[in-house]
Amino acid sequence: MKILVINAWSSSLKYQVLDMSHNSLVVKWIVEKVWVNWSSVKNHKDALQSLVKILADGWNLDIDAIGHRVVHGGEYFKNPVFITDEVISKIDACSDLAPLHNPPNLEAILACKELLPALSQVAVFDTAFYQWMEPVHYLYPLPIKYYETYKIRRYGFHGTSHQYVYEQLLQNPNFTMKKNKVITCHVGNGVSITAIKDWKVIETSMGMTPLEGVMMWTRSGNIDPAIITYLMTHESMTVDQINNLLNKQSWLLWISEISSDMRDILTGITEGNKKCALALDMYINSLVKYIWAYAALLWWVDVIVLTAGIMEHRAIIRTMLLEKLSWMWIQIDEKSNQDEIESDTLISTSDSQVAVVVIPTNEELMIAKETIKLTNI
Repeated sequence: MKILVINAWSSSLKYQVLDMSHNSLVVKWIVEKVWVNWSSVKNHKDALQSLVKILADGWNLDIDAIGHRVVHGGEYFKNPVFITDEVISKIDACSDLAPLHNPPNLEAILACKELLPALSQVAVFDTAFYQWMEPVHYLYPLPIKYYETYKIRRYGFHGTSHQYVYEQLLQNPNFTMKKNKVITCHVGNGVSITAIKDWKVIETSMGMTPLEGVMMWTRSGNIDPAIITYLMTHESMTVDQINNLLNKQSWLLWISEISSDMRDILTGITEGNKKCALALDMYINSLVKYIWAYAALLWWVDVIVLTAGIMEHRAIIRTMLLEKLSWMWIQIDEKSNQDEIESDTLISTSDSQVAVVVIPTNEELMIAKETIKLTNI
């Protein structure tokens, strides 16, 4: 039972083969700089050709099905689905909502359909995990006609990551704490926080696009919307320039003025760089505000789950965050709270009123599990 998992971005293609009889990684590749002028890889079909050649050259991987990560499924999809012509059409219809993501997702799907036609293909959507939210949580305070006409609403992202760590929390026999009210925090290059009660998502920080919510490495997160029209008026900025500013030139990079990489920020702080310290303080405050707000929505919280790059590899960031949540009677277990956490780990003490666990995410494994479930291989 081997599943090929494909994650296509605008300029890269990542793929893994997982053996689902052991939930283990067999092999993985990444093709970068797709579309770059000097690159021989001009599109995702070219990138997938290299995989087909590998399969034909005797790797004998015996792939049973393909699972695709698709970023935006709009309101069409609440669950993974077999990829049909109708599904392809609906993914394409969501491209306006995710112009940087859905087109390359589609290109990879169409390339697989041509190059590997004998294999079933399954689409697993980042947005599907959040399609059970109630209107009170997914609607924006805008005239309702814009939702009815354009489906402007909160969709949420990183759904496969949040679903994976939530399921790990529920299934891990070592975690015996109460788990009815959970806040999951995916903190990597992108950041999203999700409130979950009894499996149902209550609310999530990312919105119609991944730009909303917590400050991120290059994304601004929440700002006063009037700033946009102010800059367009006073700086004569175009829509594309504003979009570039908010998505690629904000927070860590432009507050610190040295880097968008958290490792560089932490190094800058040790060297006495005040702008790096300011950027990190803003970041922690942004995380804290969402966790506090979601604790209120849930009427308290049983477990906070920390996952993704920063939270899996930086004890100092976890410590700074949890110290600001000490009013929730969280005590850190210093022996468990190490820099590199590679397996599910409880980092709060037994007398903490809110448990805190670090669960390394595995979105590819989640996609493979969903593919297996649907194909019934």
